[in-house]
Amino acid sequence: MNARARVGGALIVLEGMDGSGTTTQLDLVSASLRAAGYTVVTTREPTSGPVGKFLRSALQRQLTDQQGQTVDLDWAAMALLFAADRVDHVEREIVPALDNGAIVLSDRYDLSSLLYQSLSSPLGNEALPWLRAINSRARRPDLTIVLDVHHEVAQARRNARGGPLELYETSELQRLLSLGYQDAQALLPEDKIVTVGAEAPAAQICEEITKMIEEFLRER
Repeated sequence: MNARARVGGALIVLEGMDGSGTTTQLDLVSASLRAAGYTVVTTREPTSGPVGKFLRSALQRQLTDQQGQTVDLDWAAMALLFAADRVDHVEREIVPALDNGAIVLSDRYDLSSLLYQSLSSPLGNEALPWLRAINSRARRPDLTIVLDVHHEVAQARRNARGGPLELYETSELQRLLSLGYQDAQALLPEDKIVTVGAEAPAAQICEEITKMIEEFLRER
């Protein structure tokens, strides 16, 4: 067996504002790691599970009331749904894969909840203790990689993607998120968090992230 395939399980999370490239890098980095001999399981939040599917409908503003009118859920309801989806995610996907020795590469995790839900709430940072409490069952990532882009670059990418805006894709919220991600380590001081500039070509960013992950795994 390839020595790399025997690396113990590790939960590695890609984070960033909408348009930072987390989904693109999930595919590229996982392929790069597999080519190098690692066993990799990819996943994302919201998940494809029952709570995650409901969340995606909420994010896409597809929820309706009894009169057929579109409704947006309160920020606290969204926070509880994300936390519930994460508990299911950990138990149903992440822990089994880690127990089998895989690298679990996730597109978003609880850092997203701390930032998106606090910044979209009327409480701001005062919401953080509650958000941490409802996410206390979330297994801590072994490594979180934040993809850092200027908010105007991310907006241009979202515009190029087309389609209707999702719930959190307002310009002002995304600007605040770009600042919030720069302070990610202060939000989760006990986690290992590194930041990668994500405005270069995708292949170049993938190479940097792959090297970073391999170095991290060697040093464990």
